[in-house]
Amino acid sequence: MNHPGESRSVDRHDNAVATALESACAAFAAKRPVSQRLAAEASRVMPGGNTRTVLFHRPFPLRMVSGEGQVLTDADGLRYTDFLGEYSAGLFGHSHERVHRAVAEALATGLNLGAHHLDEIAFAEAVCRRFDLDLVRFTNSGTEANLMALGAARAHTGRSRILAFHGAYHGSVLSFAGGGTPVNAPYDIVLGEYNDVAGTEALLDRCGDELAAVVVEPLWGTGCVPGSAAFLSLLRRRASQHGTVLIFDEVMTSRLGPKGYSAWLGIQPDLKTFGKYVGGGMSFGAFGGVGAIMERFDPTRPGALPHAGTYNNNSLTMKVGLAALTEIFTPQACDDLNARGDRLRLHLDALFDRLGARLACTGQGSMIAIHPRRPAVRTPREAEQVDLRLRDILFLALVEEGFYLARRGYMALSLAITDADCEALAGALERAVLKHRDIFID
Repeated sequence: MNHPGESRSVDRHDNAVATALESACAAFAAKRPVSQRLAAEASRVMPGGNTRTVLFHRPFPLRMVSGEGQVLTDADGLRYTDFLGEYSAGLFGHSHERVHRAVAEALATGLNLGAHHLDEIAFAEAVCRRFDLDLVRFTNSGTEANLMALGAARAHTGRSRILAFHGAYHGSVLSFAGGGTPVNAPYDIVLGEYNDVAGTEALLDRCGDELAAVVVEPLWGTGCVPGSAAFLSLLRRRASQHGTVLIFDEVMTSRLGPKGYSAWLGIQPDLKTFGKYVGGGMSFGAFGGVGAIMERFDPTRPGALPHAGTYNNNSLTMKVGLAALTEIFTPQACDDLNARGDRLRLHLDALFDRLGARLACTGQGSMIAIHPRRPAVRTPREAEQVDLRLRDILFLALVEEGFYLARRGYMALSLAITDADCEALAGALERAVLKHRDIFID
């Protein structure tokens, strides 16, 4: 039972949060009449004016009209430093000269050839070499890559059950926040708890021999929480023991090391999935790994697994992805970008410590998330327990300062982001926290 004084304190805090959010929404709307009008127009032809749920925020979403380098401009002419990086797909910024040139080269040689062509060979070689894959196949998105990897695992093992983890996101039909969504693909899913070594061990004791696959992000991308070495090593060991295919979803995390995050960790899964930046900012996905599984897709073999997709080897993505992976995001560029992200994350945490703010960062390298709680979250369950209104207040405060990141506090640094941009973000965060000291500072 709460003490009466504690209840009054909670009520005061709740009222302060509600007032701050209402004020932030009003200030946002007052400066953006064009975006507000466009939101209304969009609602006449799309449900809620939206065709990508994650981009929605209240009171209405920003409507961008252009991007250059690391700067976005909205329909009202307001400019923002882009720390979202298109949820890690926009690693190259908005106007990289080499990307533009590769697009022009693809246009000059013809789009959608409807046939095998030269660039897909070179790109496949580059992807296999970079990420230590025996064989690879291309898709159009990370969602498709994960679906195909799961299909391969089920065919290879002759089993149907899949172990995933609460809070995980492996694509629009493989989303397990809150335990799953009504539009998920109808797989036989067993949900474990991310980073729970003892609980996962017990779960595998019960059903390990029934599993076709274990699918996991080695760093939980939604909240940028690294999987512990003990947790990920357990999955590798027990998957081998049960003859289960271990799939690392590296759609986002492959940017965290020159050969991907799994190589950085020293843990080799059976299959890896990719997407986002690997295609140079174009629509892209891929899955690959050990030959014994991937060879099942060889169309020269009797009973080969089918894998269709009109745009799997589209000439635009193949050419741009090859240039981006081999000429722009080199191993050295990867190391430099992740070092910048590590410096930013540590700087922000030091700032929150100095201010006594109830905020903390999680992440690794160029992927960072700010959570409105301290200490930092360690699991998806903990992330779900924060007051979502606090995230909205911080998001809107940073938008007003001219910085764009995900509503949930997620950031993915692009190669266009500079140390000066990082310093400016830290200054904006300090001003935002001090402006709302009654809700962010003890």
